Amino acid sequence: MYEFLDYQVADAMTYRPLTVSPGTPLAEVEALFERHDFNSLPVVSRDGILLGLVTKLDFLQAFAFTPQEVVPHYDEIMCRPSESVMTGDPITVRPDIPLTRLLQLMVDTRHRSFPVTIGALLIGIVARQDVVRALRRAAAGEGPKLRRTHPDCNRKPALAAPGRSQQVKEAVA
Repeated sequence: MYEFLDYQVADAMTYRPLTVSPGTPLAEVEALFERHDFNSLPVVSRDGILLGLVTKLDFLQAFAFTPQEVVPHYDEIMCRPSESVMTGDPITVRPDIPLTRLLQLMVDTRHRSFPVTIGALLIGIVARQDVVRALRRAAAGEGPKLRRTHPDCNRKPALAAPGRSQQVKEAVA
């Protein structure tokens, strides 16, 4: 199980997730939720910048009964763009954070998934099931998959936590 301490978000996340644009109609968002059983979809610009996240709860809130609108008009709501209901500025994680830290973040916030970004660029998504899968692999004695680095990178490795030895692995791409 100690292998889990070496896992990072990059070892468990889904790369290049399904996304929607800010103008994607809610009818299409609902169809994607149904087809893929996702709980959320990242909303991105044409160049892959994360603008927000549309969750099933965001979708349902569009149909909330209010004093101004006792019976929401289904067809009108389904034509609204995703940006009209999305959660802007969602909590994101970097691919290099330890999976132990992500697990604690999931427990603390009760979020089911987080977009993975480098700066504002969406590169993936990591969900509870991804963490469960990594835990299972670590319990079986599997360490994280070898991370690929660009041969021209001369980055210094981060310091190991006190009391832990540091192993630096390099891979040729």
